[in-house]
Amino acid sequence: MIKTSKALKLFMLLLVLPLIAISPATASSHREAPGILGSPQVDGTDFYMFRSYEAGRDGYVTFVANYSPLQDPYGGPNYFPLDPMARYDIRIDNTGDGVEDLSFVFQFTNYNLNISLPVGTAGSEATVAIPLLAAGQTLVQPGGLAALNQATLYTVDVVRGPISSPRSVAFASNGSDEGFFFGKPNDNAGVKTYPDYAGYAALYQADISVPGCDGSGRVFVGQRKESFAVNLGPVFDLVNLNPLGAPDAIPSELADKNITSMILELPIACVTGGHGPTIGAWTTARLPRERTLSSNPTYDQPSTGSPDFVQVSRLGMPLVNEVVIGVKDKNKFNASQPKDDLQFATYVTNPTLPELLQILFGVQAPNNFPRTDLLAAFVTGVTGLNEFGFGEMLRLNTDIAPTPEATQSNLGVLGGDLAGFPNGRRPGDDVVDIELRVAMGVLCHAFPGVYCNPADAPSGTLLYTDGTLQDAKQFDITFPYLTTPLPGA
Repeated sequence: MIKTSKALKLFMLLLVLPLIAISPATASSHREAPGILGSPQVDGTDFYMFRSYEAGRDGYVTFVANYSPLQDPYGGPNYFPLDPMARYDIRIDNTGDGVEDLSFVFQFTNYNLNISLPVGTAGSEATVAIPLLAAGQTLVQPGGLAALNQATLYTVDVVRGPISSPRSVAFASNGSDEGFFFGKPNDNAGVKTYPDYAGYAALYQADISVPGCDGSGRVFVGQRKESFAVNLGPVFDLVNLNPLGAPDAIPSELADKNITSMILELPIACVTGGHGPTIGAWTTARLPRERTLSSNPTYDQPSTGSPDFVQVSRLGMPLVNEVVIGVKDKNKFNASQPKDDLQFATYVTNPTLPELLQILFGVQAPNNFPRTDLLAAFVTGVTGLNEFGFGEMLRLNTDIAPTPEATQSNLGVLGGDLAGFPNGRRPGDDVVDIELRVAMGVLCHAFPGVYCNPADAPSGTLLYTDGTLQDAKQFDITFPYLTTPLPGA
């Protein structure tokens, strides 16, 4: 963990304390909604929640919230910092009412270290700030980080009760001597700047202690290789692919991108809060309701913002807003909370995606209405597995033991692996293939008579795929699971 001076810690504390007030919010959403397109720093892309499958860590739950999509590794010189005015939330419901009971709010500050060089003739040279984020190689050894020209620190607020009206707010603490502060590595500029980026980034993994929880967890925030595999372009070109072809026919179009991840591992008892074994969770991002650009901006303060925050991103179950919610309601969906999702129920009970696939490919869309099988998959949880409350969010039954990486099925529950999607979501779960099959009625065949019957989904046993493989072997088997980001050069 990077050491910070007492003066810098005090500066950070004074900076974040006035902003700790948290207010209710409404706005738009992720990249699939029009309102978020101009704010990629707070664009949530993927959310994962699973019992940790690293050896010896099965008593923990890991949460991964990804932001800032489609990062080209060469995107210098400033790369992809998180927004210091934003609030990035991981929200957990452990009572089943669609309202968060425990939230972790990440707040960031990018601190310029102002490395300067003397330029000019001896005796009359000027001291000039450099234009890059590093002045030399960053080595994993004592003094090896001195060339860094930017430090990013963050705090994690632990909010109990609804974020809009919390019962309590307290700082999580760093397991080293950093107090309330944690460090984020700079993005991977390339192998000359970071000869051992994996080792450098590992310095920023930290133990985290949560007030009110017994035992400590782990946290890491930083750039990672994009974790989502999808045949992105053809999918949104009217599904311009063979949906019944080989599941590994086409490399992922995101394979050359990076992402920024907030990864938090906590004891099971901490997140269940003494209630039942099943929890729901989702991630959001918020911005100040009013933001004023400065006419004389500095590195630390290019703008100012109001103390109340507006939600601009929401993500629980993958792909819901992309392929379930109608275009006219995409912004509205992402402004809402799970407790209010009854207003969007028709998109699930009477979905349009299967009808589009029927038109495009001649397969038969399911004919059981309302689609109670889809309500189970996306809104209530699966009977006998993780049924829990009402509202769109990831659900995880923490009583189900994790499956080791070597034997995980990338089809999760459909593949007989109850520790996988939709019982939570692991990085290696191929959610595109799973959700295509669920949309076309596979649950009518897997659970006959529970939600529907095989006759309701004549094409429900077909092996739908986007042709791009996702599985556990693409990821690490230890925390933080997501792999080292691609270098800029």
